[in-house]
Amino acid sequence: MAKTEPYFVGIDIGSSKVGVLIGQRDDKGGLEVVGKGLAPNRGTRKGNIVNVEATVEALKAASEEAEVMAGVEISRAYVGVAGADIRSVNSRGMVSVARKDREITRQDIQRVLEAAQSAALPSDREILHAIPQEFIVDEQGGIDDPLGMLGTRLEVMVHLVTGNITRSRTLLTSVNRAGIEVVQMVFEPLATAEAVLTPDERELGSLLIDVGSGTTEYALFAEGEIQYSAVAPIGAGHFTNDLAMVLRTPFAEAERIKVKQGCCLPSMVTDEEGIAVPTVAGGTSRIVPKRELCEILQPRAEELFTMIREDLNRHASDEGLRGGIVLTGGGAQLDGLLEMSEQIFDAGVRYGMPRGLGGLVDVISSPTWATASGLLLYAKTAEESQSKVQKKSGFSVRGMVGSLRGMFSDLL
Repeated sequence: MAKTEPYFVGIDIGSSKVGVLIGQRDDKGGLEVVGKGLAPNRGTRKGNIVNVEATVEALKAASEEAEVMAGVEISRAYVGVAGADIRSVNSRGMVSVARKDREITRQDIQRVLEAAQSAALPSDREILHAIPQEFIVDEQGGIDDPLGMLGTRLEVMVHLVTGNITRSRTLLTSVNRAGIEVVQMVFEPLATAEAVLTPDERELGSLLIDVGSGTTEYALFAEGEIQYSAVAPIGAGHFTNDLAMVLRTPFAEAERIKVKQGCCLPSMVTDEEGIAVPTVAGGTSRIVPKRELCEILQPRAEELFTMIREDLNRHASDEGLRGGIVLTGGGAQLDGLLEMSEQIFDAGVRYGMPRGLGGLVDVISSPTWATASGLLLYAKTAEESQSKVQKKSGFSVRGMVGSLRGMFSDLL
């Protein structure tokens, strides 16, 4: 794209809904949300598209709503990607500094980044993101940008996020069939972090947990960068399904009961007020105590957070969560979920609300809109970094990584 776009578009394709946000640059260089669209989606399951036509219709409906509100037509967008097939790994790259005077150049940085991404991948997988965690010059670590430093050996630690090629192409095809060009597919926790994490939380050590309908994505940040990320195959829809199965009530009724009356922590249930639960066959509703609902929801919540805690113990560390835990996503609003996560992780927990945007902030001030909001901020940062790289006088590691990501996107 030769010129800077005045608008950015973020599309969050979830297992239960499609959310679209349109952001416009303001006079001070910030972003204002000028349009939003939300439509139910029956074409995805556990973060993966299982019905292309249904997903395309949901995309069109949400996009048209956002377009009418903003008064513009959507042509290109940054699209969130999630799903149980996402895998991440930390990789190391190493090269010798090419110049005789041992000054590290842009070409050296590009070579070491490419070396870190040369890890052997199965034929059905591709790299979605390659995020530098730190550069190392002659065993001196903790370097953010080694350009201009002197040394003989340059290393880099990179966080690689990979996805299934077929599923990525299905997502790309669905968005294209809705009449929208995909600028980049972004792993959702990376986008969400742009909207809900503070610089201090990224630096001190914090865990972002995004509870979606079909899956829960989580990412560990420390020293300013992502250190580990993964996807748990449990989402808010599993809580609803548990209620529907045990109470023998329609799924729609189970969802309504969960949202309005559900709680997953017994200590928060102080009364025995009964709740009318319709039966599947449409017969007479029966009265169920609130505590019984809690006893159904509690095991699933414990399973989710225990799964994440054990995974961190195996592959990373949750002992350094000085920045606490940020809980976000539409499913995070279940009563008791925040308090339970505090108990299981023994850390401070807060809800992640979108920040850093102007305009319709009151409309999107909810964890439900965290990913779409983050996609707008991610898009703005990515295009500004790429613009700096294209200028002869400018260079940034972030911009170079953005260019490399673009190369991988073009291979789809």
